[in-house]
Amino acid sequence: MTPKELASLKERLLHLRTELQAVDETSQAAGETVELDQSRVGRLSRMDALQAQQMAQETARRRQQQLSNIAGALRRIDAGEYGYCFVCKEPINIQRLMAEPTTTRCIDCAES
Repeated sequence: MTPKELASLKERLLHLRTELQAVDETSQAAGETVELDQSRVGRLSRMDALQAQQMAQETARRRQQQLSNIAGALRRIDAGEYGYCFVCKEPINIQRLMAEPTTTRCIDCAES
């Protein structure tokens, strides 16, 4: 991998991290506790609210996992270990890294 490609991937990871953090800040209210006051909200509305809450919590969990993956990729870049498969230690194809910059396995190891 060339230094230019590595710099491009690092910039992309930093941009993704910024976007995810911004989304995380704006969507925290969606995962808050649903009020079960029957005098204010009907049964079906409460069920919809509970479902929306669960979906928001799962989305937040996935977003946090992605942020963790990005942090790991940035650490590997700084340590000079980025772009190598965790399993076979061979270089990961640059097209694979461009498609998914947080990947830690080459295509052969990912498929097995």
